[in-house]
Amino acid sequence: MNQELFNKAIETFDQVNSLDPNSIEIEGKKKPHEFVYAIWLSEWITKLNPNAGEELRLAARCQHLKRWEIPRSTYPEGLKGYNKWKKDLAVFHSEEAGKILKEVGYDDPVIERVKSINLKKNLKTDPEVQTMEDALCLVTLQHQIEGFSLKHDDEKMIGIIRKTWEKMSEFAKAEALKLHYSERVLGLIKKAIS
Repeated sequence: MNQELFNKAIETFDQVNSLDPNSIEIEGKKKPHEFVYAIWLSEWITKLNPNAGEELRLAARCQHLKRWEIPRSTYPEGLKGYNKWKKDLAVFHSEEAGKILKEVGYDDPVIERVKSINLKKNLKTDPEVQTMEDALCLVTLQHQIEGFSLKHDDEKMIGIIRKTWEKMSEFAKAEALKLHYSERVLGLIKKAIS
């Protein structure tokens, strides 16, 4: 691994994600949402695989790059609109990340591998792509599920949890069960996975 290139790429991804106009409160301070999200994702990648390769670590930091530029509200309501938005976002993120990686000096094989991980190609057969999926699910469960529970009824929440659970490896599921949840969310998780 070229540490200088890696550091430059991470620094650039962080700078771009810091431009997110949407904020999240962390320890009483407002921070750009996608900047924080990228940190969370990177932390989970490291926890799930302390020996994660360069491409996986790069992919974690740019998985949601410039997400705010394509708001959910620009797509139709409902599942079909949501799925189209997510698919278009994945391509957008990977293309934007590829441009940055090229600018900092990475060669095409590394760029294509990062894009492949971001697009979740070969999810069931590629261990690094599964690690990315696990990390994404664990960020949802650790940092977002409680917020979702304030907006949705039990039936909808059970559906969200089931879909999340189905995407995860057994190791990630075990990690998810170690997380702290409110009494309601923990009850919903137990129902969803039973």
